Amino acid sequence: MKFCSECGGKLTVGIPHGDNRERHICGHCGVVHYQNPKMVTGTIPVWEDQVLLCRRAIEPRRGLWTLPAGFMENNESAQEGAARETLEEANARVQVEQLYTTFNLPLISQVYLLFRSRLQDLDFHPGSESLEVALFREEQIPWEELAFPVVRETLRLFFQDRQSGCFVHRVGDIYWKSRHSGEYETVFLQD
Repeated sequence: MKFCSECGGKLTVGIPHGDNRERHICGHCGVVHYQNPKMVTGTIPVWEDQVLLCRRAIEPRRGLWTLPAGFMENNESAQEGAARETLEEANARVQVEQLYTTFNLPLISQVYLLFRSRLQDLDFHPGSESLEVALFREEQIPWEELAFPVVRETLRLFFQDRQSGCFVHRVGDIYWKSRHSGEYETVFLQD
């Protein structure tokens, strides 16, 4: 950030009075500009023993498979955002149920909230951000073609919990060895 969105004044980086972190501060009007993590919300859309996945038509990770998810908008709940993203990416209508996984990604300042959801019907097709959408049974999941660690971990847990018949909310952190590394470690908060 270079200029204040309130008055157009030049920004400096410093620690505001009463704070403990560096922030962008307007030298003209004094407004402190906070940059906070982005919230990503989405669904695990289920039909009987299958999960709906979307093949990405956009970067990052174009051509790989993912759960329908995206950034929350202002003035919507996490559940509303999850249903909206599913409609936008897969033209699929879902009944949003339980919050299933929460993943913190500190390196890229994102928090993911993924909800177990039921497809309301089989009338779905790719949205503008998807090349294709399809239902997969566990043994059909394209594990090597999944776009993001959050999706891989969520699906792994989902199928594991489905076997036991007990779905619990999981909270974890995903850490990469470096910003561009595909190698990651998942650390779960113990219940």
